[in-house]
Amino acid sequence: MLTLRFPKDIVSDDEIISDTYNLIEKEDAVYEVDCKKVTVGNENFDTGANPSAEEAEEGVDDNTKQVIDVVHGFRLHFLGDEASGTRAFATKKEYMGQLKTYMKKVVEKLKEAGADEDKIKAFRDGAQNYYTKHIAPNFKDFDFYAGDSMDPDGMVLLLNYREDGITPYMIIWKYGLTEMKV
Repeated sequence: MLTLRFPKDIVSDDEIISDTYNLIEKEDAVYEVDCKKVTVGNENFDTGANPSAEEAEEGVDDNTKQVIDVVHGFRLHFLGDEASGTRAFATKKEYMGQLKTYMKKVVEKLKEAGADEDKIKAFRDGAQNYYTKHIAPNFKDFDFYAGDSMDPDGMVLLLNYREDGITPYMIIWKYGLTEMKV
């Protein structure tokens, strides 16, 4: 498995994930990354001052919410309307339009980097196999996310839940990652 310190999207340059997560390679096409739900908000910053009488009476304002660690940590943006649950890609055909455009751009970037035809064929075949076996049959279960730049040509990450119904996982296109130059 290729371990990258700071993988970023080869098209948008958005940081997508870090090597602190376990990247599970599938079909020589994607990495699946198990995520966790975490609670954020309502941080208590102790400045050493005593609370005023008004603050003591008001109590604690509960401004916490549960988020998915990868989504929150890498500033990924839900594609759609979270309030209504409407997704950006209502149909497989809509998603395939974006995916084909993205795949073409990845192939261009791979060729620019000197990738041989075997690597490009492995990418195309692996992506086709993974889509057919895992994404298409479960399409209705996926949520879609974009990187921080919201580049319309950039990688769309897919989020679903494992068979246990509790563990969220993210799908990241393997050949769409490159190492961030630091």
